[in-house]
Amino acid sequence: MLDATSSYKIMDRRIPVDDRTGRRIVPDTHSRADRLATTRYGNRPTMKDVAARAGVGLKTVSRVVNGEPGVTPETEHRVREAIEALGFRRNDSARVLRKGRTASIGLVLEDLADPFYGPLSRAVEEVARANGALLINGSSAEDPEREQELVLALCARRVDGLVVIPAGDDHRYLEPELKAGVATVFVDRPAGRIDADVVLSDNFGGARDAVAHLIAHGHRRIGFIGDMPRIHTAAERLRGYRAAMEDAGIEVADAWTSLGVTDPQRVRRAAEEMLSGPSPVTAIFTGNNRVTVTVIRVLAEHTRRVALVGFDDIELAELLQPGVTVVAQDAAALGRTAAERLFRQLDGTLLMPERIELPTRLITRGSGELPPAD
Repeated sequence: MLDATSSYKIMDRRIPVDDRTGRRIVPDTHSRADRLATTRYGNRPTMKDVAARAGVGLKTVSRVVNGEPGVTPETEHRVREAIEALGFRRNDSARVLRKGRTASIGLVLEDLADPFYGPLSRAVEEVARANGALLINGSSAEDPEREQELVLALCARRVDGLVVIPAGDDHRYLEPELKAGVATVFVDRPAGRIDADVVLSDNFGGARDAVAHLIAHGHRRIGFIGDMPRIHTAAERLRGYRAAMEDAGIEVADAWTSLGVTDPQRVRRAAEEMLSGPSPVTAIFTGNNRVTVTVIRVLAEHTRRVALVGFDDIELAELLQPGVTVVAQDAAALGRTAAERLFRQLDGTLLMPERIELPTRLITRGSGELPPAD
């Protein structure tokens, strides 16, 4: 019986048992933490480990791993048991030296957080999967140096091809990779200073249609708030805005256009300046989804109703009051078309670079159909 001052020790309960060979063995009762403490992460099992455990040669393991004939069912079963026990995985990068293809492609986006790139990325991944390839993606954060660093890192890992949404305007750094056979397609924006396949939306035509729509509903003082002017899409949408105004014989005042970063504070200032003064704009055309969201917040604070058309659709646009009229791009079609073209390059069926423009669609929901307030 234990009293208050007693103590006790856990007894060693490892009971020796006999295995089939008659040897005495002691069951392993080490804790999981003890076992993990001896694990050396990064040291993956190799084919040599599998061969040693299964009692076969390296060539036999290679045949089983690669699905080649010449191995008896019993031996294959033993090898697969060893593979399962060790957690062995085939090193596909080593196969590049033999086959010349990694069955992987890279996707370089502008911003992984931008909802526009979600369906585009998914479409590229679906095409890659249908072609038996793995997709590796990353974000340039709209930084040309980071884009170059990411692209070259993917090339160093021997991806078969690249789908790039460019941040920079000089892609001559890719010329050695293109000559080495890395298939490349640019999407949403063209490459700079090299000839390469590109898949675009009709940014100019979509913007011209949007502004013409506002003009058709009686507006003459129409503002445009867009992204950085060095970005191809922003420049093309500004060009479409100006073309529509010129077609209608409307002279554009300097105060009606504002291009720059899509930071909410900058966009808010631009919108408030256009809405103030003796002759404020009666309508605003926004150059992308991020600008549109900020302008919607600004307009919600104003008593005077202002017409609005945005480039790019936004989530819940139809549930606002009024619903937001937009120029919609088909982001999934952009990604799918670019990826399909990439695999046609890899198959050797494409030779000369081409520029492909996909149409946009004007979706009317109410905000772009409001008449001028004065």
